[in-house]
Order: sequence, then structure tokens, then C-alpha cells
Amino acid sequence: MGKKKGSKAASSDDFLQTLEDFTSKENWDKFFTLRGNDDSFEWYAEWPQLRDSLLPLLRDSSSSSSSSSSLQILVPGCGNSRLSEHLYDAGFRDITNVDFSKVVITDMLRRNIRTRPELRWRVMDITKMQLADESFDMVLDKGALDALMEPEVGTKLGNQYLSEAKRVLKPGGKFICLTLAESHVLALLFSRFRFGWKMTVHSISQKRSNLKTYMVVAEKENSIVLHEINSSFDLLSLGRNDCQGSGMRQALESENQIRKDCNSGSDLLYSHEDLKLGIKGDLAELTEGRRIKFTLGGQGSKFSYRAVLLDAQTQTEPFVYHCGVFLVPKTRAHEWLFCSEEGQWQVVESSKAARLIMVFLDISHSGATMEDIQNDLSPMVTQLAPRNDDEEARIPYMMGSDGIKKRNTVHEVTSSLTGNVVVEDVVYESTPSNPRGLSTSSDLAFRRLVFKRTEGLIQSEALLVEDDEIVDQSQKEKTKYVAQAKRKGNRKRNQESSGPIMRVSHDYLASSYHAGIISGFTLVSSYLKKAESCGKMVKTVIIGLGAGLLPMFLHGCFPVFDIEAVELDPVMLDVGKDYFGFTQNDRLKVHIADGIKFIRDITNSETSSENTSNEDSMAINAKSGTCPDILIIDVDSADSSGGLTCPASEFIEETFLLSVKQALPQHGLFVVNLVSRSQSIKDMVVSRMKKVFDQLFSLQLEEEDDVNVVLFGLCSESVISESDIPESAVILEGLLKCQRLETKQSIIDTTKKLKCWK
Repeated sequence: MGKKKGSKAASSDDFLQTLEDFTSKENWDKFFTLRGNDDSFEWYAEWPQLRDSLLPLLRDSSSSSSSSSSLQILVPGCGNSRLSEHLYDAGFRDITNVDFSKVVITDMLRRNIRTRPELRWRVMDITKMQLADESFDMVLDKGALDALMEPEVGTKLGNQYLSEAKRVLKPGGKFICLTLAESHVLALLFSRFRFGWKMTVHSISQKRSNLKTYMVVAEKENSIVLHEINSSFDLLSLGRNDCQGSGMRQALESENQIRKDCNSGSDLLYSHEDLKLGIKGDLAELTEGRRIKFTLGGQGSKFSYRAVLLDAQTQTEPFVYHCGVFLVPKTRAHEWLFCSEEGQWQVVESSKAARLIMVFLDISHSGATMEDIQNDLSPMVTQLAPRNDDEEARIPYMMGSDGIKKRNTVHEVTSSLTGNVVVEDVVYESTPSNPRGLSTSSDLAFRRLVFKRTEGLIQSEALLVEDDEIVDQSQKEKTKYVAQAKRKGNRKRNQESSGPIMRVSHDYLASSYHAGIISGFTLVSSYLKKAESCGKMVKTVIIGLGAGLLPMFLHGCFPVFDIEAVELDPVMLDVGKDYFGFTQNDRLKVHIADGIKFIRDITNSETSSENTSNEDSMAINAKSGTCPDILIIDVDSADSSGGLTCPASEFIEETFLLSVKQALPQHGLFVVNLVSRSQSIKDMVVSRMKKVFDQLFSLQLEEEDDVNVVLFGLCSESVISESDIPESAVILEGLLKCQRLETKQSIIDTTKKLKCWK
């Protein structure tokens, strides 16, 4: 197992192209039927290369036993590899092979029944193994984890499998993982074997392949010491031009830094498994003021969660509950009350619980009912509850409201492309900040655009402000204008007849990711300044119009920008014009077109112009437009079931990214708003962009938000270095013609979060 896209295996067996193939028993049965019982295939790490590294580990493990034959070995996802046969011939007889394909298990049993009668073959799903706890000295994985960890699926299957592998190992046993060491695989593997494990990484030479196989060995200890990971090779020997080796070095350095920080007292996002080991003390006992950030989910659970365990501080009155659960809706996770430590202690105090487990919901939980969530959490929460003499004591589930004080649906429309679209005006129970110039005594109203297919994700959000333009008109003109506003909907009157007329503010950024996108212009601020000085327009293309708020803000705050927005759904343009005050002019135009085709047409026209005369080239450019200086991808995915909410997967395919780079000039900037709960998906996108672009920067919007990341690709390493960012941010600040000083400051402050991927 363990097919690597683009490897020799991929060309040999083209029908195994997608992740669904790897998780489908029927597809594996078909694969093994076609190959036949005598036609073994090793995806990587064949026995001659593997033998010298693997056998010493096995013999070392068997030294405590009476003989090699007594070493109990499990080979999960065995497939039709000859690995077990080679081990048997080397003297290791107690080997159990499992695979969920009945076809391959039958073939392997038939192939070995006479010559290797002691080998055991069992049909079994490696994520749910019917094997006793602590029953094996060694679990030998040859590509099984890799096969479960295709980026499009996320970490669920990999997590379940590793939990099983850890469960069946005896104390002192070894988990040996042969892997191609892709970044998302290493991220899971290293994080799941922290406390109570000693890890070493070895490199396996490959004579007939450019891909190197790594052997990660994790030894199960009785202690809960957090060791740094050792490697049997020099990390400096992994060259920067070797993407695979460079990825391994980066993963090892990053993980060891986490382990160093943790050992020196820094906080860490623990797993539920870590806590059960006693990493943070005995959870059966209450410890006044204890606060632990951790993740919940994995084996047997439907979802994954980010959570905080809090044991009440000073007790001033009797507790009502020994343990409680507080669910935080996605829309409120960013609020001070829930994301700050001080705010969380206030929630604990008001909950009247001796221990409160605060669970943060996100976009991945959007389709679930509260009953689904509670049923999923219940067995895990029970394990985390403190000891209590009252066995009948219940654990209550509390929940913050969605944070909305008032809600008014302004407009609903159904699009054949987007589905049900809702425009609503809301007043929040608490607003993070008060935009300058507005009365603090009145509630701030916001207009939001929501797609029903992803209700947990606000597509666009704008501040509503009093329309001074209308206030200053005569009563007659005002009456006429109000009638127009009622028809169009981009201005609204409060329910009281005497209330002011409101309009969408285009100089205030309600969405933090918009501020994140604009802060990334720091990376090309020197070019923007030069263009402004020369009177040259900066062509900016935005794929995905939404309600038109980002294009309108850029139009107002960057007079040097010539903006083109590309939107597939014409309904979005109508919604933007009628309800969000979007307008077009000579510096802001909208194309109703396919964004991918739009960019590829630019690329093709540039390629054609290179092969034509200057006169013909001018004609082509007049028709298709010049190359963009800045290209922004801000589109949602019609199907987020694979774990990717934004953008649609087509916009992160390597072929499209290559088209983007070809379309951009050397000073160009490519921006992607990436929304995903899956770390493996984010790692996959980063890996692809690093491969295509000369320099890659990222921006994590909020410390507590691990879902939304903005990525910035540069076409040349000479554009900027990370050390230049503070100086470049000053240039950007001078370019921003923003009336709201707090909005400008927010953008400039966000530039401090820009990080360069090495």
C-alpha cells in the first residue's frame, strides 16, 4: 500500500487515482484480482534496500525474548507485499497480517499455506481491529498510513488507525512506519507519538527511484517523558533542492521545537490521549485554576473538536454541577469572552460548575444537530469528568447563543449555481469594536450575505451606517430617494418610522480575512509606490465577487488600482448592486465568467503574443486585457464535504497554479483565502504553492482560529524578504487612502502576522 501520486505505482495502476479508491474495499478487491495471487507489488521500499535497516531493529526487540520466532509482529494493510514472507524466512514466525480485502488475504493464504504455515492472515479493517490490547511486540506499517492520508480526506482515518496501532502494542513495543514522509503525514505521525514514546527517523536508500523511503520508529515507554526525535542521518545533508528531504528536515525541526518549548514550560495543544496518560496530572481530581487546551475526537467519534478544560478557581459558593460542557458556536468563537483566558474564567464562574469543558464548534459541525454533537461528545466528556460520589450526577450541556440580538431577513433568492442565497441585517449581542464616529449608545447593525449550503460561513459582511447623503436632502428629495431605496434594498429604514436611513459602509472591513488579504499587499508595496509615482495603474483581478465589498473597499482606498472582478453567478452581481451598494465604473468592472477559464485565457493570450508581431500582440491585449499585477482567489467550494470550504478545489490544482504564475509578472502577487479545518489539506495546498511559486507567505488570522489562512505567492525571491516587512508596511500605510483610521491601523497591525515559508 501507500501509493504516491506521480510515482511509478501511479503509472502502473491508473484506476487507483483517488482517495476514495484507497478507502474502498471493492476497489482494492478489484486491484488484487487483476494482479493475481503470484504477482506481488511493492509500492516502495523493496526488501534488498529495507533488510539492512529493518532486521537489526527486529533482532534488538527480540533480544528480550527467548528467540526471534517468539516476537509477535502485526503487519496492518499487508496487501500482497512479500515483506512478511521475507521476515518469516529470516526467522520471525509469529506474524499476523491484516487487510480489509478478502481477495488479497485469500490469495496470500493460498500462496503461503504450504511453505510458511505459521503465517496468519486475517480480513480486518485496520481502523477498527478486533485484536486484544497490548498483544504485539511490533506493528510494522509499510505504506498503510500513507494510503489513509490522502489530503482530500483529512486525518480521520489516519487518526483512527494510529489509535489502534498504539492500543495493540505492548509496553516496550515498537511502531515502525515506512513512509514517503509527506508533510501532512509527518504532522499527524509526530503529534500522535509524543508523550510516552521515544522516536527515531531513519532513511532507506532507494536504488531505482528518486523518492526516498523513511522509517519512523516509535518505542512505547511506561513513562510520560517528552523526548526530542532523533535521526540516524545528518539533517544538514538534506539539500534544499530535495523537496522530500527538505520537507522532512522542516518537519523534524518544527516538531522538536514544539517538544523543547513544552519541556521548558510552554503551553501545548494536547490530545485527549495525552491527557488520559496523565500529562497534566490526575484528571479524576479537581485542581483549582487548572486550564488545559486540547483536542477531542478520534477513534469512535464522528467529529473532531478544539476544547479547553477549566477547573474553577476560588470557590465562593457551592457548585451546582461537578462537571459541565459549554458549546461555543462558530460565530462567537472569536469573541473575547470565549477566546481569551480571562473571558473563559468568567464563563466558568457563571456556569456554577467545578469543572467546565468548553468545546468550540466550527464549519465542520455545520450539518450536525445539537443532539448529534451531544451524543458524539458524551462518552469522551464522561472520561474527562472529575471523580464524584454521586454516580447519578448528570453532566449538563450549555451553549452560548449565536450572538445575534436582532435578525431581519432582507432578501432571499435561489440561484441555479449557488443555491439558496440570503441577505440579512443583524445586530450582535456584543461587537468587537465600535467603528469611529458612531454612537456607542446605539446598536451597530451589519448586513450579511449567507449561502444556505454553508450556513456556518458568512460570505460577506458590511457595516450599516446612517446615510448622510439622504439626511442633507430636502424632504421632497428624501421621500423620492427613500422610495428608490426600498425598491433596491441597499439602504434601509429602521422599523420606527422616524428612524434614519441606513446604507452599507464601503470603508469599513467587517471581515477580518479582508484585512488579512489587504495586509499582504505589503509584500509588493514598493512596486505599488513606484506605480503611484509614475501614474501607472495596478491591475487587480479578484476571482469571486461575493457581495462586492472587497472590490469596493479597494476601489475607494487604492486610487492606483484598476480592478476587475470575475464572478460565475450573475445572481451575485444583482445581489451586490441591489443590497450592498456595489457599483461599476471605469476603474471597477465585473466579468460574468468562469474564473479558471478567465486566467487561462490571459495566459494563452500572453503566450500567443510572444509568438506574434507587436501589432498583433497589441490587438490581442486590447481584447483580453493585460496581465494582472495582483490576483486574488476568494471563492467558496460548492461541496465542502472533503474538508475544503474555500476555495473550490480546482483553484488549488497544480495546473491552475502554474497558469497563475505564467499570467503574473515578476513583481506579481497571488492571494488565496484558504478555509479548512483539515491540517492535511492546508499542508497539501502549501506544498503545491511552494512548488510553483518562488516565495510563499502565510497569514493566520487569529491565534484561536486554526481554520482560516491567507496565502501569498510571489513570482520572484527578489521581491521581498521577511525582514523587510516592517519597512514595507510603512509604505503600504502611506498608500492606503482610508477614511477610518482604525481600519487602516487594523490592516497595518495585521502585517505583523505575515510569515515566510522557507
